[in-house]
Amino acid sequence: MSSASPACNLGALPARFRRARVLIVGCGDVGLRVAQALRASATGRSPVRVLALTSSPERAPALRAQGITPLLGNLDHVASLRRLSGLATHVLHLAPPPGQGERDPRTQALVRALRLRCPPAALVYASTSGVYGDCGGAWVTETRALAPATARARRRVDAERLVRFAGRSGLRASILRVPGIYAPNREGGTPEARLRRGTPVLVPADDVYTNHIHADDLARACVAALWRGAPQRVYHASDDSDLRMGDYFDLAADLYGLPRPPRITRAQAQTDIAPMLLSFMSESRRMDNTRLHRELRVRLLYPTVVQGLRS
Repeated sequence: MSSASPACNLGALPARFRRARVLIVGCGDVGLRVAQALRASATGRSPVRVLALTSSPERAPALRAQGITPLLGNLDHVASLRRLSGLATHVLHLAPPPGQGERDPRTQALVRALRLRCPPAALVYASTSGVYGDCGGAWVTETRALAPATARARRRVDAERLVRFAGRSGLRASILRVPGIYAPNREGGTPEARLRRGTPVLVPADDVYTNHIHADDLARACVAALWRGAPQRVYHASDDSDLRMGDYFDLAADLYGLPRPPRITRAQAQTDIAPMLLSFMSESRRMDNTRLHRELRVRLLYPTVVQGLRS
């Protein structure tokens, strides 16, 4: 971690500002799990103060009830972000880009706001595995060249670029590339609803490899990156599963006692599957998570989707 500038000397601050202060930007389901994980990780040392940016005043009471200090602001309104500068020692950026375009002005606005005064010591950005595009089922490490195939993925690549650029100014910037997030206690966090709709999957010959992470394990990976992420380092926040998409849904169907989904060819999928879903069924890769284990020292609570769905 880079040393703080004289203006950022924590020893010169009141005691309540000397402890670590983590700002969560995009504090939805995963952000709330991160806050809980931060409280658990503080056992035996000074507690961490957790702040969260929210654009909804109505959420403030619920955040406070979770021990989180709400900060009103909106990534789409630059002026509302000025107060963020100098508030946090560590920042976790979980907010998605806008739903259209090729750039991510939200990440640009956040990075500029954080650099107005004393920047944080660390910035962690949760990106997506989609930045690699289709890899033909190959194992993918963090050094693989990016080949985003959709505007959605290209916006994430732009956000990563902005975070890396911010890291050149002294803060410790690291990136998590995240696959499909699931959890039984997460809204829409299991395949059950899709199975009940009877949405088809691809026949084995056309099927793609898919990657997953339990929401609780993702939260723990975020915490590890905040404390231990190396400068300009990318990590795959993915579990140890090695299976194709159809096998994943078959596994879930068997666990829930539901019929297995029908199988169709890719040619049939072009007309029978919604374009957004089809885009996920058009990319195949297996994410190598060696850095997650060795460098961030994350021990997964749910190493595979078998344990995670059964939970």
